[in-house]
Amino acid sequence: MENRDWLSYKIEVRNRLKLFALNILKLSEMIPESTRGKVINYQLTKSGTSVYANFRAAMRGRSKAELFSKLSITVEEADETEMWIDLLICSGIQSNYFTQNLHKESYELLKILSSMRKNVST
Repeated sequence: MENRDWLSYKIEVRNRLKLFALNILKLSEMIPESTRGKVINYQLTKSGTSVYANFRAAMRGRSKAELFSKLSITVEEADETEMWIDLLICSGIQSNYFTQNLHKESYELLKILSSMRKNVST
């Protein structure tokens, strides 16, 4: 991939992650204030927004090793976020159309980030 294509791709992924983080914040407002809702909401909001923050940090990496390391954190946070959304849906706490679409997006982003990490390591 040429540098220009790689830069465009990183910007596209960054923008998609920003929208994802904003949608996580929107979802957090929809989760009931029950004990289990509060626990999941807290964890989901932390991991879901940190995917975006850690990706930005990864893109500022000073070396290939640092980029790989920070992308690894991003992948871990994306995986955790997908898990929390899955729990919301499977538990019946929040299983509406918005949440289901956000779950699909979280899974797609996880695959994209994992692929980026793999390509950096080769």
